[in-house]
Amino acid sequence: MRRIWLLFAQAVTVALAVYFVVATMRPDWIGRSGIGTRVQTVADTASVLQAPAMPASGSYRKAAERAMPAVVNILTTKALRQNHPLMRDPFFRRFFGDRLPEDEPASSLGSGVIVSPDGYILTNNHVIEAADEIQVVLADGRKAAARLVGTDPETDLAVIRIEADDLPVMVLGHAEQAKVGDVVLAIGNPFGVGQTVTMGIVSAVGRNNLNINQFENFIQTDAAINFGNSGGALVDTNGNLLGINTAIYSQTGGSVGIGFAIPVSTAKDVMESIIKTGQVVRGWIGIESQDITPELAASFGLARDSGAIIAGVVRGGPADRAGIKPGDILLGVEGKPVATTADMLNMIAQLAPGQKAKMTVMRKDREATVNVTVGQRPRAQ
Repeated sequence: MRRIWLLFAQAVTVALAVYFVVATMRPDWIGRSGIGTRVQTVADTASVLQAPAMPASGSYRKAAERAMPAVVNILTTKALRQNHPLMRDPFFRRFFGDRLPEDEPASSLGSGVIVSPDGYILTNNHVIEAADEIQVVLADGRKAAARLVGTDPETDLAVIRIEADDLPVMVLGHAEQAKVGDVVLAIGNPFGVGQTVTMGIVSAVGRNNLNINQFENFIQTDAAINFGNSGGALVDTNGNLLGINTAIYSQTGGSVGIGFAIPVSTAKDVMESIIKTGQVVRGWIGIESQDITPELAASFGLARDSGAIIAGVVRGGPADRAGIKPGDILLGVEGKPVATTADMLNMIAQLAPGQKAKMTVMRKDREATVNVTVGQRPRAQ
């Protein structure tokens, strides 16, 4: 028995030695190569190396394949109005007829994301703003006329709807779990060249005070976003929707690696409100405010260097009726501390019109609680 075992061990050792020699000296004999397998060209004049068929290392193809079908191209048409004063001149109309030479329909390109099998599509308000006709082109080549469901200029979001069967739908992700350094993909139709995927990372979260929208809580990314990407998708490495690509910071008009997306959590809330009521209803108390900075606190002798100082109060508005005055510092809304003007704006916006809300203010170094009957925020024009 022992002799048989020794013969077996020696045979295995010799076989492995031969294999390693052949793999090193002539890998093409066994179909292995660090570069590829030797094949003949079509003309049979030279041989080349062909790589084995296998997925690329570190590829995000699965995420792209999952998300791309739900990203659409949006074409809008706006008929230019005949408001030129010369069009009222009969003599002038003899030469140009009923239209000015430049009075042709104007088309724009943008992107959108199908988020419901019922045909609801999220996009940017600035993509479809003032459009007379909206056409959607799906990734599979189908075209469909879209109906505007509603818009929210203060977040630059809009909802449109198409009627079509077997629509691909984007799965919503969790933007609140996104962290700096996460890999993300931006999907859209830049410059009308066709559907394009770019890759980057999350550069920052919670970006605000950019003066892009009234309500800002952007995901910042260095994934390339260009003209035509607006309304497209920012997705995670599983192909789930994290945000709606909205804007870039650029001095040239092209991507410089600073792009912004509206978190899907915000987009979902806006979409649900638009579908339900046709608009987004937000709370409002009629104040203007500014952040308290250390410099401002030192200049006015304020005891605090955080919060929102009331710079103005709308006469007859909810805050005015509750006794809030210019110079007061708003410290809290419904028990939640206010650190910045952005905090204050978001907290008040989430209050239901007609609700009585407790607000903590500081006036002359003394805190007080006031009850404010919340009004409805006027719609942005």
